[in-house]
Amino acid sequence: MILFFKRAIYDIRTNRFLNAVTIITISLSILIVSSLVLFFVNANDYMNSWKKGIKIIAYLKPDIGKANLVDIKSKIQGLYGVAEAEFISKEEAMKRLREQIKRQSSLLDGLNENPLPDAFEIRLTGQSSNSEKIENLAVQLESLPEIDDVEYGQRWIGRFVKVFELFRLTGYAMSGIFFIAAVFIVANTIRLVIYSRREEIEIMRLIGASDRFIKAPFYIEGIIQGALGGIIGLAALFAAFFYISTSVEHGLSSDLLHIRFFPLRLSITIILCSMLVGWLGCFISLRQFLKE
Repeated sequence: MILFFKRAIYDIRTNRFLNAVTIITISLSILIVSSLVLFFVNANDYMNSWKKGIKIIAYLKPDIGKANLVDIKSKIQGLYGVAEAEFISKEEAMKRLREQIKRQSSLLDGLNENPLPDAFEIRLTGQSSNSEKIENLAVQLESLPEIDDVEYGQRWIGRFVKVFELFRLTGYAMSGIFFIAAVFIVANTIRLVIYSRREEIEIMRLIGASDRFIKAPFYIEGIIQGALGGIIGLAALFAAFFYISTSVEHGLSSDLLHIRFFPLRLSITIILCSMLVGWLGCFISLRQFLKE
């Protein structure tokens, strides 16, 4: 094994330019694919936290008396998926509206009466945060005789989920393309190295060297290329992540947006996948060469 490893290092040093191009190509592929993965990891975290914060507003009919509020709240909290229901009087709703629009709050001074209805602000459980369950819950709320209307931004929820899924599919496609491209670039590099040593390989075969003995240094070379490419790609991604996350934290509150890098286990998995790219490229080249 030590002999194979030394031979692989010798080939890398002898063909520096070809190996540098291969390692850079792998690192760029890992950088691009890992960037997509990192985006989806953080986008998924944000989407899950956003879903947990989704609230349904159930507006009451104007003729509902205060004495019926306890009974209505009990009905709402009895529905599956409801974590908590908070009564918001129209006076409280007007106060919140004034706080939200602040500078334009003077526009409300000319109102003769409060046009806002009483409502219940309903917080959902974590298991009921997908769009279908929210829609089902909204239908159940609308069926209550005391409820006049239900609002939860269903259009925005659906659009957001569809856009996220579209980005996810695009990411899968791009990841596959870059994976295949990296494999074939590694394969071509190894093939050039093999052709430069073809006379030596023929002599080794004539004196009885096994295919395993011939292949081993090339496999090690491909794995080293993949490992170096993966490490460089992840290092570049981390540098970019550190710069962007620092800028975001200075520009925005960390409570509004918190981004994170890959955990150690996922980083190691990415490097192993990069090594697999090198191994596959070597496998393809050796298989074609030995057939010839």
